[in-house]
Amino acid sequence: MRLPLPLPRWIAHRGGGSLAPENTLAGIRLAARLGYRAVEFDVMLSADGTPFLIHDETLERTTSGQGRVCATPDDVLLALDAGDGEHIPTLAAAAALCRQYGLLANVEIKPAAGYERQTAEVVARQCVALWQGAAILPLISSFSMVALAIARDLAPAIPRGLLFDAVPADWHRQLQSVGGVTLHCNARQFGGEVLAEAATKGVPVLCYTVNSLAESEKLLANGVSAVFTDRLDLFAGACAIEDASR
Repeated sequence: MRLPLPLPRWIAHRGGGSLAPENTLAGIRLAARLGYRAVEFDVMLSADGTPFLIHDETLERTTSGQGRVCATPDDVLLALDAGDGEHIPTLAAAAALCRQYGLLANVEIKPAAGYERQTAEVVARQCVALWQGAAILPLISSFSMVALAIARDLAPAIPRGLLFDAVPADWHRQLQSVGGVTLHCNARQFGGEVLAEAATKGVPVLCYTVNSLAESEKLLANGVSAVFTDRLDLFAGACAIEDASR
């Protein structure tokens, strides 16, 4: 399987990074306005089984709410303030916005404890439906092998990426087992041998979270295909140049 488009070098982390409330539509709009061609966001289920964009299993850090996301119904989640008056968006709303702007969406399956299979099933099925007929398909990623295996089976046409903090020696075997096409890893937790093997295997390496120009330049020069960043302002000019060269 190939990626649905040339992979942009810079990807907006959690929607708008640190310049907008994370995992919100405002963040996605900001990324598009600054010239980014790809955004990453996290998805988990509400108590009603609806996929929402949020990173933590609990609401306190990023919203005006309290408690576990998976124990909170849709009507409560939709009424919360996610920062600057923004609301927690559904996956459906984020997908529509990404399609409107022509953005590659990296949809990270972020299941709450005990909801791994359910989350993967809902997200995979919704990705198929929400991006039906789209010129740019999403990229589904996860730290969970179970989640990616389910995505492989339910959404085989949508590319998959396997996430690691520290990349294990058998990363390629694991990637192959879920039909993955991209390796996502902590920028400070892997070595040159991983990049060398990935180059040999033809696997793009995507690194998180890179918030300095110097680090980005070093990673890209060493063969990293793309970086996730919170500092959208630092790379906006480079994004515009890359977009103009396509």
